[in-house]
Amino acid sequence: MCLIALALDAHPSYRLVVAANRDEFYARPAAQAQWWADAPDVLAGRDLREGGTWMGVTRGGRVAAVTNYRDPGLAERPDAPSRGALVADFLRGAADAEAYAHALARRAARYNGFNLLVGDEGGFFYLSNRAEGVRRLEPGVYGLSNALLDTPWPKVQRARRAMADALAAAEGDGWDAPLWDALADRVIAADDALPDTGVGAERERLLSAPFIRTEVYGTRASTVLTIARDGQVRFVERSVAPGEEGWTESRHAFRIGAAAKV
Repeated sequence: MCLIALALDAHPSYRLVVAANRDEFYARPAAQAQWWADAPDVLAGRDLREGGTWMGVTRGGRVAAVTNYRDPGLAERPDAPSRGALVADFLRGAADAEAYAHALARRAARYNGFNLLVGDEGGFFYLSNRAEGVRRLEPGVYGLSNALLDTPWPKVQRARRAMADALAAAEGDGWDAPLWDALADRVIAADDALPDTGVGAERERLLSAPFIRTEVYGTRASTVLTIARDGQVRFVERSVAPGEEGWTESRHAFRIGAAAKV
């Protein structure tokens, strides 16, 4: 993912709400969110090059998402392990979120720059190999893109405001409309609000919108995940094809702890 708004224990009806965009090169093949044949408890999209994923949830209520960390001053190592495996390994594994995060922190330098969110019934945790330590998240609304958690880039601030607006009206059908609107927002930030991440002003402009579209790179999928207090999970992903205005929607609903149908 390259943009995540996350609300943790911030609404009476929901333990977790996540709205996220995945940005990637159009040439990189991927599968839309589905239950994995080789890990039937995992619901996620899939990177068909390396086999990992950018965001997912399990029948047991494990949740994880990753973003890259943008730092052109540090060359990416072509031999580094896939960051998508960080999500997939947690979702398929048995270690609790806190233990997984601390174990990963000891070997995080092997990877190119990343931000990782992992959570389960024991709590939600944030880890980056561009910062020290593992952070347990307290109840609240958070935003993440390609810098550290809650770095106030314009699109992060927009996404957090949209999450707050949605939570304020989170009852009945359609309450998540502000989240989808925010994920589809193509407005480029004003020059005086752009971050300086070393990629040049023109590229900063292109990457500043929540929904990115260039000739070779852009937003490939938008996802809204909700986990209600009663354990009901709703996972909706809208996949966008390069050059097209519409999307293909994948919708899933289940209750945490429910067995897979054979």
